[in-house]
Amino acid sequence: MGDPRERVHKRPPTMDGVPNVTRADAAAAVRNPLAFIAARWTPEPRTVQRAALAPVVMSVIIVITGGAVRLTGSGLGCPTWPKCTDDSLTTTSEMGFHGVIEFGNRMLTYVLCAAVGWAIIAARSQKPYRRSLTLLGWAQFWVVMSNAVLGGIVVLVGLNPYTVAAHFVATTALITLATVMWQRTREGDAAPRPLVGKAVQQLVWVLIAASGLLVLVGTVVTGAGPHAGDSSDVPRMPVDWEMITKGHAVLAWIVVTLTFALWFVLKAVDAPKGPLARTRDLFLILLAQGLIGYVQYFTDLPEILVGLHMFGSCLVWIGVLRVLLSLRERPEEDAAAGPPVQEYEATSVSMAGPR
Repeated sequence: MGDPRERVHKRPPTMDGVPNVTRADAAAAVRNPLAFIAARWTPEPRTVQRAALAPVVMSVIIVITGGAVRLTGSGLGCPTWPKCTDDSLTTTSEMGFHGVIEFGNRMLTYVLCAAVGWAIIAARSQKPYRRSLTLLGWAQFWVVMSNAVLGGIVVLVGLNPYTVAAHFVATTALITLATVMWQRTREGDAAPRPLVGKAVQQLVWVLIAASGLLVLVGTVVTGAGPHAGDSSDVPRMPVDWEMITKGHAVLAWIVVTLTFALWFVLKAVDAPKGPLARTRDLFLILLAQGLIGYVQYFTDLPEILVGLHMFGSCLVWIGVLRVLLSLRERPEEDAAAGPPVQEYEATSVSMAGPR
């Protein structure tokens, strides 16, 4: 009979379960990697939602670390761009703490790119295919790329306060796109149905406008304030810092008042729980942000409170967007009436198998 182990070893090797990747498959993967992945993988809805949340989180982290660069005077820790120095791509020991802080913030841009890329892949692979989600992901990608270039310009022009302000505004645009995409992953693609009346919608748009102006004026406060981002003589915006700070505070109170008025109106008209909850959350965030703002003003702007205030500004803007997005619902499209599900062409028999 022989040794059973010998018979096992003499069995020819098999490749069951390993896909037969042909040359056509490889060409298809190179030509359109997103379609190739989508043809083989269908993520769960929760996976897509988490992938869409990742850029939101990373965008806020980039704001915090960017604030740390400025508040520690590390804005020129890497004095040039795209390299850290003329002779080195990375920071060197001679550049010390400031070089590590600035270079670390630059490296986080790659993490942000990875988060946006993951969101794009997940959205592209979802079944049925939702073009709007993929477009929102790609919009984030191009904002990240343009903002990276803008960040380099900020360094090359010696932390000019106007370019610093534009850098922050671009990040706010990224947060906007990421938040909208995150919300859309939890909705269907049917036409939006309003949950409140037109008057309430108009009040929310006034709130959006006031909040956007609040963010813009906040960048002027930063550009005129004492935290220039570097220990050298960095030029500041030629405005009265005390005056612009007081104007910023007045705008903050206007936003708080509008939020409270919105909550009162929503209660009066017996609005659904969604808009009420989002408005309540925004109101609480605004109160905490206002408290931090006043404390930092009367304590000569300690760095830790300024950093918390920057974090709070992100939460305020996200909160405002969530209020706006809660005013309507978008259910799943009727399978019978909706558009046909997009099919992905297989380049070979191996791609037509289970995904």
